[in-house]
Amino acid sequence: MIIEPRMRGFICLTAHPKGCEQNIVNQINYIRSKGPIDGPKNVLVIGASTGFGLASRITSAFGSSAATIGVYFEKPPKEGKTASPGWYNTAAFENEAQRAGLYAKSINGDAFSDEVKQQTIDLIKADLGKIDLVIYSLASPVRTNPKTGITHRSTLKPIGGTFSDKTVDFHTGIVSEVSIEPANEEEIENTVAVMGGEDWEMWIDALKQAEVLADGFTTVAYSYIGPAVTEAVYRKGTIGRAKDHLEATAFTITDKLKEINGKAYVSVNKALVTQASSAIPVIPLYISLLYKIMKEEGIHEGCIEQIQRLFQNRLYAGDVVPVDDKGRIRIDDWEMREDVQERVASLWKEATTESLPEIGDLAGYKTDFLNLFGFDVVGVDYGAEADEMVEIPGLVESDSN
Repeated sequence: MIIEPRMRGFICLTAHPKGCEQNIVNQINYIRSKGPIDGPKNVLVIGASTGFGLASRITSAFGSSAATIGVYFEKPPKEGKTASPGWYNTAAFENEAQRAGLYAKSINGDAFSDEVKQQTIDLIKADLGKIDLVIYSLASPVRTNPKTGITHRSTLKPIGGTFSDKTVDFHTGIVSEVSIEPANEEEIENTVAVMGGEDWEMWIDALKQAEVLADGFTTVAYSYIGPAVTEAVYRKGTIGRAKDHLEATAFTITDKLKEINGKAYVSVNKALVTQASSAIPVIPLYISLLYKIMKEEGIHEGCIEQIQRLFQNRLYAGDVVPVDDKGRIRIDDWEMREDVQERVASLWKEATTESLPEIGDLAGYKTDFLNLFGFDVVGVDYGAEADEMVEIPGLVESDSN
């Protein structure tokens, strides 16, 4: 069928299999162009089908020739209805991995559940024995705690007072004022339960107890800090409280890994266009201004460039991983450069519906957003018939669905 983007608010309801495939091939080619990384050999990526998790899987496989297991929760295709983009991304990745002679299998299910954790452990034991890297990159708005049975829903709100500032509807380019009421304690606690470090720690506990972690094992979770202009709604809001918990959890996990010489890190990454970030007020406007500046400076990075640099220059650059004074890896260093942030703050004051096309990169934002779903990718014929019924070659069915 002919597949076109269908939008509903900040969500695209369709995905293009050929566009997603081309995106994966482009990322693989980038990793190959940068040369080999003396990195991990057996890798588990939790949240492996999009964004930083997907880039981590690609970098591990095609940068370090690693065997990879991916865990994700994606919607398969039906006749006449496309799959979610992560499904097509994973299919393309695993096809390319097989062509390259690399082990790649995956589990599609609720990564928060005990069942998927056990299923993953069984797969590791059967096929890999032990793993030396776990990437934790889940981005779900809802989590059911397997121990309590309670379902928690995250909330995007400021803490302590109403937030008001500029935002942009990236579909229309209209800059407007937005106000968000502050969160209550229950909303804060629920957001921490979903997006904090509890599930990451549960995963590592389960893997360690099953004795599938190699000596010298590393685990990395991803976080974001951002600038002053977004901090009220992000870093000092409910999400920021969850990120504080995630970062504290890294130290707890590291303590538990001492006997196998293991380490847990949080990598603070750059602001990027994702389906989640597109729904956060002020973030699309901030990213539009930021990208214009970083592209002019020649320091712009997407997911794959960020993660390649993380692996090459931080995680596997030597015996000691460089961290900041709070123990975090900072791969957001180019975004947070003083000169870059000064220019963003200056442009922020000037940003209006009329000025944004010139002072920002709204066109680049839109392209990046469409690319997430396999649309607007260079080299893809969108007028041609596309087969929506794509299978994932290394998929292991999950009982949790």
